[in-house]
Amino acid sequence: MNTTWISLLLRLALIALFSATVGSWQGAVAGWATGCLGLLVLLFSHTLQLSRLQHWLKRPVSQTVPDAWGAWGNIFIEIYRLLRQEAKARERILADLEIFSQAAEASPDGLVILDADDHIVWCNRIAEQHLGLRGERDAGLLVTNLIRLPRLAELLSGACEGQSLLYRPIERKGMVLSIEAIRFGKNRKLLISFDVTQIERADTIRRDFVANVSHELRTPLTVIAGFIEHILEEPVPAAAETQHQLGIMNEQVSRMLRLVDDLLTLSRLESEAQAPQEEEFDVRDLIYDVSAEARRLSGGRHSITCEVVPAFLKGSRDELHSAFSNLVSNAVRYTPESGRILLHWEVKEGKGVFSVEDSGIGIAEEHIPRLTERFYRVDRGRSRESGGTGLGLSIVKHVLLRHQASLEIASVPGAGSTFSAVFPAWRVTLPQG
Repeated sequence: MNTTWISLLLRLALIALFSATVGSWQGAVAGWATGCLGLLVLLFSHTLQLSRLQHWLKRPVSQTVPDAWGAWGNIFIEIYRLLRQEAKARERILADLEIFSQAAEASPDGLVILDADDHIVWCNRIAEQHLGLRGERDAGLLVTNLIRLPRLAELLSGACEGQSLLYRPIERKGMVLSIEAIRFGKNRKLLISFDVTQIERADTIRRDFVANVSHELRTPLTVIAGFIEHILEEPVPAAAETQHQLGIMNEQVSRMLRLVDDLLTLSRLESEAQAPQEEEFDVRDLIYDVSAEARRLSGGRHSITCEVVPAFLKGSRDELHSAFSNLVSNAVRYTPESGRILLHWEVKEGKGVFSVEDSGIGIAEEHIPRLTERFYRVDRGRSRESGGTGLGLSIVKHVLLRHQASLEIASVPGAGSTFSAVFPAWRVTLPQG
């Protein structure tokens, strides 16, 4: 039992004892009257203390802590102690908030805090410069109404790490920003803008260099290839050794031409900022075309089959033909003779999935994350024998990125590999009826 109850019980006991004493001297009526008067005095005392507490709580400063005896004095002291703790905690929070605000302002990246409905709560100075916002003016406004960027609403609805959009502000010509969104706290989002202008500029210079060199190489290589073909087709028999050397030259020139063509394709895909020209087409026709090409490349050395469900796919048919063809040609090149290759198309949970499954040599797990890098080779010797350029999966990756799709790779060394292109549901349409 706490001291407040003990104090109250003692006072009631004193009133009862005093009333009984008066009653024994002056009679029962005087005793009851004395008891009632004592209770009224006690009630008035508590009411007075409550009134003083209410008045003090309106402006609780240390200099005006009410003086009170007994339990009320303890109550005033305890409340004052709690208020002081709360004030100190508030000061610490404000100090931490000030430190956070200074750190956010010092960040080289733009930071915008959004509420659950994507309204602006706060933004730093860099975000104002990057995105054309004004913190005080735009607080409470919907961010998608202020930043005109396709698919920004989709990015915010997902708000996952690793997803980003490129943004080129109209009012700041030449600037390129990368924008990401991350969830934090309770239904809050952090929109981050990174200045990637220099990176994009360097990448543009690199792409232009590759494209220019490739164009310059293609003409002399075409001429050399033409002369070699002409010599090989001459009716005059050449020495066996010369014929063999010319065959090797023709093979290497053809390989260089394929490499130049892939470099030009990759350079074009990287340099095109605009979305691809899209159409809706029957995905079965595309897969059957790719499988026919694969059979020609295989020359009957593999079993190539298709499992395709009816569906329409929205995108650039030419670009997707290039991506699918690269996946299938890789399977042909890296699958031993008499191996099996399956081209599979299905719709899972609304998403379209094109898979190329082979019974080839497989890939060790440590190589899989790097397979889409340019010229990355798991086995350089075997890659040269297969005639690949080392750019096929890079082309696949860029085509899929332009179609908001992803590449998934599963492989077991010695048992084969499965390469899957997964397309978002809004790009897939099932036939009616």
